Amino acid sequence: MSDLSYQRTLPKKRMFAGALFFDEQERLLILQPTYKQVWEIPGGVIELGESPREACYREVEEELGLARPPERLLCVDYLHNSADKTEAVGFVFLGGRLTAVDIAQIRLPADELASYRFLPVADALPYFSQRMQQRVAMCLEAIEAGGTFYLEDQQKM
Repeated sequence: MSDLSYQRTLPKKRMFAGALFFDEQERLLILQPTYKQVWEIPGGVIELGESPREACYREVEEELGLARPPERLLCVDYLHNSADKTEAVGFVFLGGRLTAVDIAQIRLPADELASYRFLPVADALPYFSQRMQQRVAMCLEAIEAGGTFYLEDQQKM
């Protein structure tokens, strides 16, 4: 069996990438999807053959209409199987600070996103799922620490 044939037999994991963006008042950007109740950060699924950084860039461009490369990796989060989801690996990057000019250029895809808001972090967290709340909290800690965290199910290891 060739290496490629063998590799094709290996398990597959879902992967996603997202970014935290802030405005000039240090408020967090959150997005309201059209297809679920909870809000999200910009980001989405990593496509086949795409790096997490490339996926983050693509998703930000698709969701916000802004061509902005991620600044740095804040966390990698491994998620175990759960009752409703298969295992996954997520990457969250620092997107950076958006100016008033940047914000005026935001264009949401109407079929995917209904609206966006900038909120103080404490006010933004309740809009997220419990998983996203914990992940964002860990990313904020990574920003403060100037580092990158490895998480398992949103818990720092």
